[in-house]
Amino acid sequence: MSHTLDRDTLVARLSALDTSTLPPDGGPDFNRLVFEKSPYLLQHAANPVDWYPWGEEAFAAAKAENKPVLVSIGYSTCHWCHVMEQESFEDPEVAAVLKRHFIAIKVDREERPDIDNTYMTVCQLLTGGGGWPLNVFLAPDKTPFFAATYLPRNARGEASGIIEVLERIGTMWTSDPERLLQTGRELRDMLLKMEEPTATVGSSGALKDVPLQRAYEKYLENFDDKRGGFSDAPKFPTPHNLSLLLRIHARFGLDNARTMALRTLQHIRLGGIYDHVGFGVHRYSVDTFWRVPHFEKMLYDQALLATAALDAFQASGDGFFSNTADEILRYVIRDLTHHGGAFCCGEDADSEGAEGTFYLWTPEQVEEVLGHEHGTIFCHCYEISPEGNFEGKNIPRLEMDLTEWAKWFGVPAQELGAVLALGLQKLQEARQQRVRPYRDDKILTAWNGLMIAAMARGGAILGYDEYVQAAARAADFILNTMRDTSGRLLRRYRDGEAAIPGFLEDYAFFIQGLLELYQATFDHRYLGEALCLTKAMQALFGNEDGVYFDSGTDAEEVLGRKRTLVDAAVPAGNSVAALVLLQLAVMTGDRSLEEAGEAVLRASAQQMNKYPTGSAQLLLALDFALGPRQVLVLAGDPTTPRAKAMLRTLRQRFRPRTLVLWRRPQDAALDELAPVVRGKRPLDDGVTAYLCREQACLEPARSPEELAALLDQSEV
Repeated sequence: MSHTLDRDTLVARLSALDTSTLPPDGGPDFNRLVFEKSPYLLQHAANPVDWYPWGEEAFAAAKAENKPVLVSIGYSTCHWCHVMEQESFEDPEVAAVLKRHFIAIKVDREERPDIDNTYMTVCQLLTGGGGWPLNVFLAPDKTPFFAATYLPRNARGEASGIIEVLERIGTMWTSDPERLLQTGRELRDMLLKMEEPTATVGSSGALKDVPLQRAYEKYLENFDDKRGGFSDAPKFPTPHNLSLLLRIHARFGLDNARTMALRTLQHIRLGGIYDHVGFGVHRYSVDTFWRVPHFEKMLYDQALLATAALDAFQASGDGFFSNTADEILRYVIRDLTHHGGAFCCGEDADSEGAEGTFYLWTPEQVEEVLGHEHGTIFCHCYEISPEGNFEGKNIPRLEMDLTEWAKWFGVPAQELGAVLALGLQKLQEARQQRVRPYRDDKILTAWNGLMIAAMARGGAILGYDEYVQAAARAADFILNTMRDTSGRLLRRYRDGEAAIPGFLEDYAFFIQGLLELYQATFDHRYLGEALCLTKAMQALFGNEDGVYFDSGTDAEEVLGRKRTLVDAAVPAGNSVAALVLLQLAVMTGDRSLEEAGEAVLRASAQQMNKYPTGSAQLLLALDFALGPRQVLVLAGDPTTPRAKAMLRTLRQRFRPRTLVLWRRPQDAALDELAPVVRGKRPLDDGVTAYLCREQACLEPARSPEELAALLDQSEV
């Protein structure tokens, strides 16, 4: 089936196909991927390549036929994965060479991060880099011996063509397999050595703030003062860096930390990496100016950037950042929400056969929608020109913010803002008539956890119940649909099927979402579920040296059980696990949870000290662990105007180490979950706030004004 059939249509047709009549290999029109649920695998189900999904059937075939294995890893919204499919995997000659020499396996990295993480490490060891598509060559026992990312159909410059690579490896396997196997054994030994414990069991000693200071120094050293961010091209948003810098500012009073965070967020929001017309952030910028994005949109980026923007709003009081968070959350509700209530994985970079088509404009297209006068103003502000800024067309972006443009035009900012806002609204309506990028509609527990946290917190801080309700619907979907009969959390849901045992990140991220959702709704059910899942997380992934395994005790091992501490575009499961353990300890008074959270940090000391800027989320947990930590217990009816005013008093402040519990009258269930609330009653028949630290509480506050004074006296 040709790639000229768009991916939406292809996946929809294959999802609706009655596969019960097909033979096990898919028959003449398909391969074995036709039986899968993953959109990425289904996109390859009509390739002439004899693809297998990852599983014992494929490796048994490799052993029986004495063939090496090609494992090709990607995801459905990956631009270069599509390019390689169209160039190579749809080509009959490539398919024939693969079938002659190899067993070919396709893996969706989003479904199986364990496979992807293992073999991406191999690629980085062999080549010094990585990316997707990832193509790894294995012996039949899963031991890797060669890896590459994108391979062109034919040799291009210094890059070998895929047929050349396949023929060379296939010939070597036949003539000198020991050479490949020896490379594989060496790589396997290196991988296993990397997973050795990083700390002595039972290591103790006080946690120190030195890694936070080192992180600040590194950020300052690498900061791009003109454009924001901490690297040359490509530039990734990596928003947990910015959240960390705001905490460093709060702890040490270092103004540069705050400046770096806010300036980077401003450049991201004004640049082309941000979708000004429809909102949301693209995956990364290919240049140093945040101007030209790689156009795919991922759910985790939306969650993390919205979270950082909310941090920035609380830390600065600047509505620019609250608007940014609001727009991102609106985009997610509009375009990434599944009909069941949870959130979909993301949107493709491509539409109509090319990257970015959906997002690009010419001056003529803008004027057709807005008219000449308003179109001219809009094009001037958003850098839309006849020559274009991307392949002859234009990515809307702002080089100056609204206030500066208003001064340039000599008009009030409010007047110009109204003109541009109306223009954006009209362009969005016009853009809806275009062919949309493909949406990957599978649901991942981990990424939903991040978005539930952002959506719940955003609704609470911005005062929008719609966002809190969206977070609750997503959480309920996962709790009701994505657990097996034993209560084991599952990773992926699509097309009526929940499957794949959840990984550490699924548990940790979802627990984080439940904790934020509890603090937005004060429904103790979510706190109870968070506590139960935390106990399960400890049992499934825990290790005696403190660092958690990525995969559970009941899951498949891919060359051993890997443990991840590096916070990349998505934080490591260990980093979030450490934070939620510590937060739950404060909320419940369970000392064992605090010890478990601190154990992760102690065992990760080498990582934090050596690579502080690669440990941003881990350092967020360290900042929380160092304290001071407080819990605010509010007692009374949470629906009254005074109650809402007291919550606003708390939420307008940046207090990342203050958690909130709400005790309604006769709330026996919460008394059991969080003993700190026991005995906390409303005084004078009104809402009363108790600010507690280390199980000791200050004088109760009976009004928003008293609470504000209490919070100002105990800044954390």
